[in-house]
Amino acid sequence: MKLFELAQKIGAELTGDGDIEINGVAAIHEAASDEITFISNPKYAPLADAAFAQAAELFYTPAPAAVPGIHPTALVADDAELGEGVCIGPFCVVEAGAVIGRNTVVSAQAYVGHQVRIGADSFLYPQVSIRESCVIGDRVVIHNGTVIGSDGFGYSVNDKGVRTKIKQIGIVQIGDDVEIGANVTIDRARFGKTSVGRGTKIDNLVQIAHNVTIGEDCVLIAQVGLAGSSSVGDRVILAGQVGIAGHLTIGNDTVIAGKAGVTKDVQPGEYLMGMPAVPANVFKRNLAMVALLPKLKKRITDLEAEIRKLAQ
Repeated sequence: MKLFELAQKIGAELTGDGDIEINGVAAIHEAASDEITFISNPKYAPLADAAFAQAAELFYTPAPAAVPGIHPTALVADDAELGEGVCIGPFCVVEAGAVIGRNTVVSAQAYVGHQVRIGADSFLYPQVSIRESCVIGDRVVIHNGTVIGSDGFGYSVNDKGVRTKIKQIGIVQIGDDVEIGANVTIDRARFGKTSVGRGTKIDNLVQIAHNVTIGEDCVLIAQVGLAGSSSVGDRVILAGQVGIAGHLTIGNDTVIAGKAGVTKDVQPGEYLMGMPAVPANVFKRNLAMVALLPKLKKRITDLEAEIRKLAQ
């Protein structure tokens, strides 16, 4: 694509040779002579970001569109119900009683268990596993290696410390417009359901335990872990590596900063940091006080020396 053509498409002002051939976009420290990048005054950064994003889309090459139908190597139960336009990829397994809505794509080596229900226009990337009886909504995207409906971590223990597995007979229910990253695990409920609300976005490597309830439009960033029966409200943001203890309630519109450990209920709208998690302003004050400890130690040492002199 000529540089002048690119400028026209994104509504940019061109200065210089518009006949230069552009073949891609790259970061400033990686860009070659036929690629575009940007550097700008911070004042104009939002505008530059938007234009660069538009340019990047022009050079994006999507994967080939899935072709509706069942691949010859796939195993699909005779009584499974497949909607119009469904694509079942190579080496997939769709078990008895499963229902898959129209235009949904089940990519290579994915597993759809007994009595699973998947809505319309959803996309399962390769090696996703949806275990028995789980329910997936419309327009749900699930990335590689994620497991929905694995057994909850539940055992009884006798007086000798021997653990016996408790049957996990509940399900997982995923709402519409949810996106789930790679290698996420969402455990089925012991009874009832583990649920993720409409529009929630889950990053890679997140663990959601049995009977957890997550509300709508939440964001769970990489390596978040939620223990069993915790409840998360709507529009909650859990940053990377946040840990939530079991049986807690996290209120709507809460933000919990990275690596925080939540050990008690959180009221709506709070912003927490630290382990154990406390309000962010408290955490920052405490951190500032810790930074002063060396000076305070020296001051105490000096005062002790003065006292000893006076006592002589």
